[in-house]
Amino acid sequence: MCRIAGVIDKKAYPDQLRQDVQQMCDVMRHGGPDDEGFYTDEAGGLGFGHRRLALIDLTAGGHQPMFGPEEKLVITFNGEIYNFPELKKELSAAGYPFHTQSDTEVILAAYQAWGVNGFRKLNGMFAFALYDRSKQLSYLVRDQSGIKPLYYAIQNQRLIFSSEVKAFKETCYPFIENKHWKMYFLAFGHIPQPFTTLQDVFSLKPGHYLKWDHQQQLHEIISFEQSPPSPSVTSSLQAAADLGKSLEAAVHRHLIADAPIGVFLSGGIDSSIITLLANQHTGKHLQSLSVNFTDQAFSEEKYQKIITAKTSGIHRTYLVEAQDFDADFEKIMGAMDQPTNDGINSWFVNKYAKENGLKAVLSGVGADELLGGYPSFSRMKIINILKKIPRFLLRLCNRLPSEKLKRIYYLSYRNPIGEYLFLRGFFTPETIARILNIEKKEIDQLFENFPMDEEINALSGAERISWLETRIFMQNQLLKDTDFMSMSHGVEVRVPFLDQHFLETINSIATPQRFPAEKKGLLIQAFKKILPEAIWKRPKMGFSFPLQQWFIQGGQITNEQIYADHDFARHLMERFKSGKIHWSKAFALYQVCKKG
Repeated sequence: MCRIAGVIDKKAYPDQLRQDVQQMCDVMRHGGPDDEGFYTDEAGGLGFGHRRLALIDLTAGGHQPMFGPEEKLVITFNGEIYNFPELKKELSAAGYPFHTQSDTEVILAAYQAWGVNGFRKLNGMFAFALYDRSKQLSYLVRDQSGIKPLYYAIQNQRLIFSSEVKAFKETCYPFIENKHWKMYFLAFGHIPQPFTTLQDVFSLKPGHYLKWDHQQQLHEIISFEQSPPSPSVTSSLQAAADLGKSLEAAVHRHLIADAPIGVFLSGGIDSSIITLLANQHTGKHLQSLSVNFTDQAFSEEKYQKIITAKTSGIHRTYLVEAQDFDADFEKIMGAMDQPTNDGINSWFVNKYAKENGLKAVLSGVGADELLGGYPSFSRMKIINILKKIPRFLLRLCNRLPSEKLKRIYYLSYRNPIGEYLFLRGFFTPETIARILNIEKKEIDQLFENFPMDEEINALSGAERISWLETRIFMQNQLLKDTDFMSMSHGVEVRVPFLDQHFLETINSIATPQRFPAEKKGLLIQAFKKILPEAIWKRPKMGFSFPLQQWFIQGGQITNEQIYADHDFARHLMERFKSGKIHWSKAFALYQVCKKG
């Protein structure tokens, strides 16, 4: 995993082009501490940059940007291609002359052999820029699940791209603040795709590529996602067998590396299964790590020990205390590429992975969204009932005394985003308007016009909730936070539950079998033979820190000077200090007010 950046601007001076790309890469060096590289095509006004975190082919052969035969193709790549050995074998048989052991070279070969159709053959997490000198075309390409970030800006016939939003500000080009980001953030707890904190800087949609025509200086964004076939597996036993076999293969693929790799073990169902499957392939070489707390209400050590008793590798557990959080708070804030209400836990666990010499770790992200692990999966019936109420009555719900009940207001939107905000929204439009001192109708208009894929309109029940949890919560919150928090330590997080072949298996299973009455019942059934009963029968906890107590005691976000010009925010912060508001909302207020 690495960091990439680039500029395509025919009007740019070569020295400025190189300087811009250099500075973009410099601000992201934490994500690629092992090497750096640059490529400039002065005639084409193109500059590519790369910061490398070496995991496959640790030699100079993996240096990037990398070139294809006769240097007609150039690539700067962030991520991993897990099926690259199979693709390499196929391409070698077709006569492609490989010179390295790198998966990056396989992408070049795939493009040369199959053109843009090669993108859909890649099973991995990836974001890359590829320059075809012969055709005078460049491509920005992002993986189907949106695991790896890729941001772009198109201004005045130029294209700028980067792995992190902060890098755009390092160029000579003017970028101004997106006036809507605070509204998005206070409602979602993150800034949803495609938007960012900067105006005209967007996140490339997962499973899509941006094609840039150098001659015409025009672009188009095209999907390379394949439509999943209709579910064909209607037997629960067959579904469990298929899922188990597919996930085991996915974990095996995700263990490929030429550098040390480990597993995050929280003690929940998902990470426990990943750990046990990884142990089957690595045995005594498996390194697992966990985080715990003195407050037993948040500690999962009891369950972690049950799993580590069944593995033969090395397990390390770390105690995180309030003083650790106090000491590292500013570093955590500095690691955030975009405002977020999550990610603190990810920052700490990756810190300890780095201290143990690990360059990559496996995580259980994705299982809850794909297999019905969240409480939201049982709330679709409530949504359907409430949406039958006339809109004018739903809008009156903003007068209800309970903050949770006030979120019913979001169901008055004709846009499906209202369903997500009813389930997971932070502040309601009325409260956001008071915090930001703006008209509520401005917020309503923004969310009513939020861009949503039409495919959600064909979904209902658990499938609809899964789509919302996957496309909005997981992609915008969990994956984004995991990426920038892990890369701040130079650690790669891999997610076997989002393996493309595993997703194909999931999509082949009929809805009743995929989402049984028991939460994640299909996953449990698939691994009952290896997963201890104490793990799958335990109540769902979630990987959380005692931040309510730590924020109040530590005072990091409660300094009154921060809210001197924000009367209503100051009022809400007082409510937080008296225990009447959740820490995540207070943390959101802090980030909005701190930025002015």
